[in-house]
Amino acid sequence: MTSKAAATIDDLYRVAENAKAEIVDGEVVLMAPTGGDPGYAGDEIFVSLREHSRSTKTGRAVGDNKAFHVKLPNRESFSPDAAFYTGPNPGMKFYEGAPIFAVEVRSENDYGPKAEQRIRLKRADYFAAGTLVVWDVDLHSPDVVKSYSSDDPDKPKIFRRGELARAEPALPGWEIPVDSLFEED
Repeated sequence: MTSKAAATIDDLYRVAENAKAEIVDGEVVLMAPTGGDPGYAGDEIFVSLREHSRSTKTGRAVGDNKAFHVKLPNRESFSPDAAFYTGPNPGMKFYEGAPIFAVEVRSENDYGPKAEQRIRLKRADYFAAGTLVVWDVDLHSPDVVKSYSSDDPDKPKIFRRGELARAEPALPGWEIPVDSLFEED
């Protein structure tokens, strides 16, 4: 019986066609492309984060399909849909360490018991890596944004349409209208 070597961060640099992927449990896990509505929501969050970064001259807004290299027992990387990072500029390499704020926008395949388990475990990994706040954005739920904090990871703050969503304590003073996550027809 032969055993397969665990994937490394170098393997992530060589993912074919620059596909979105993460290293979880020693394997490169490819992620499906994002659909229109979830992509729009992630883009809106990124744009708002970029404006915040520029106006406060702090941190860096990070859009979809960027990798964060972390060192956890079961995970070596994250690729959130949007994030805010306060570490050094990585140049051409992946970001080193976790973002202080990470956004995961649910796509078509992010529903059901197995998906809920994956999402819960990934959120725990974010916190173990040092992320302060993780958003679970669900455009099909009345509870559009569930904001989980590393201080109280089991009790999310809920933000609905008509409200302003926040990411405290990671980004004090930053907010985004929940309604802006939905594209107008």
